[in-house]
Amino acid sequence: MTDFLIVTSTEDIASMNMRDKFLNNNEYIFKETDSLWHNNPIFKVERILEPEKNKLLEENVIYLGLTDTPLIYLNDLKLENSSIAPDLLIFASRHRSETERPAFLIHTTGNWADKADFGGDPQKLSNTSALLLKAGFLSLVEQTQLLANSNFVVDIEVSHHGPTTLEKPLIFMELGSSEKEWIIDDAGKVVSSAVINSIIKYLEFHNQKEIKVGVGFGGMHYAPQFKKLLKDKDIAMSFICPKYNISYLDKNLVEQMLNNTYEKVDYFIVDWKGTNSADKQHLIPLLEEFNIPIKKSKEF
Repeated sequence: MTDFLIVTSTEDIASMNMRDKFLNNNEYIFKETDSLWHNNPIFKVERILEPEKNKLLEENVIYLGLTDTPLIYLNDLKLENSSIAPDLLIFASRHRSETERPAFLIHTTGNWADKADFGGDPQKLSNTSALLLKAGFLSLVEQTQLLANSNFVVDIEVSHHGPTTLEKPLIFMELGSSEKEWIIDDAGKVVSSAVINSIIKYLEFHNQKEIKVGVGFGGMHYAPQFKKLLKDKDIAMSFICPKYNISYLDKNLVEQMLNNTYEKVDYFIVDWKGTNSADKQHLIPLLEEFNIPIKKSKEF
């Protein structure tokens, strides 16, 4: 049995939009429970209208929790003060970018550098699940395809920002990238439906045991080579360190990438063209200290 907690903020427009779509959806039914989390009511999925998916609720539980704390600064789940004990977390969040490109995004969290400007601790990675990240990405792609005349793209981002101290594996699924998009009803519905479907897909992946797991190195913030692997190959990714942070990598950070991934890691995967020669001279000898195959992304 696996318990999932979907986390949203009470503090921003995008989260309010997504929260409304979670609670008013024609594909599944949330009911308010008598329990509180972070002084807010906890909701629980009572029924998924598609019979095959609803069967999963016989053995698994999906909660929705609300917090007044900005999500990147949520450093304490305070589960000891609640009646829930989730195994996996999905943060349904807003995303902001300077380009303001309409987008749905997914990523793991962590700070590679020796500073932490956006939550978490320096040179600290969260706990995460590669299978949940793959399930979330594919679910966002599927839901986005249902939008008529949509200019939204689906992207995977490299690991960045907080939180980094939570004891449970987590991913972020985001609605971006400006206030224009945050209030679009259909966009909020895409993320909320994708979150629920990602849980269903994760359980399917977990039972299949066919997908290989990698951690990634190289490329820029929007990681197109790793996006291709998630979309087209039987590969799941957890942490991705972009090329501009490779110089910060040491044995401790690589060990965190391995130990903080919920699943066993099968490969180190390097975006070879997206990594310069100097960084390769630092990266490859470091990775060779571990008994894990090193693969170029184009090898798959």
